[in-house]
Amino acid sequence: MDERFASGLSALHPMGAYLEALHHTGYYYTFIGIAQIIAAILLLIPRTVTLGALLYFPIIINICILSFAVRFEGSYISAPLMALANLYILVWNYDKLKYILPLKRVPDFGIVNKPKKYSNKFPFLFFSGVISTFILIISISFFGHDVMPRNSLSDCKKQFINTKNENAGNAFCDCIHINGKPLDDCLDEFEKAKK
Repeated sequence: MDERFASGLSALHPMGAYLEALHHTGYYYTFIGIAQIIAAILLLIPRTVTLGALLYFPIIINICILSFAVRFEGSYISAPLMALANLYILVWNYDKLKYILPLKRVPDFGIVNKPKKYSNKFPFLFFSGVISTFILIISISFFGHDVMPRNSLSDCKKQFINTKNENAGNAFCDCIHINGKPLDDCLDEFEKAKK
């Protein structure tokens, strides 16, 4: 539709700058959008879910790594969770995928065989793992970095109110949102100002 993703995000923000540059690539940007829509449709149809997961996996891994690289809180939690959900779908469909993997002998690992009859017993171990992973990802997103660029100047500065690094933090926020410098440069300046 010729509209930049996250159009409300400033082009000075690291993610905004990336999305602005990506938007200017022309039909490549449209291609990515169409690929995401096709993957979504394929994921919704039970017969094509494996193909949809294969198509969507590199897309969501790219989004996940990009979110961590620029500390973009818009998909900082959701992207890793979607990548894990997609990985779960791929593992669930391993019996279909094992024939296209470049392995000489196809192992079954004993854990991916589908049972002949499913149990009605609640899978406590599986859901414990899912909840633990969910908590780990949220913990990393909240406590993994001592400073985040946030999506706006005011939100960025709020994280430093009444802290010992308030002046260094405000300079960091200005570096990102007003000066438009790269994230790594602003982080280096922040670390120097903290001392």
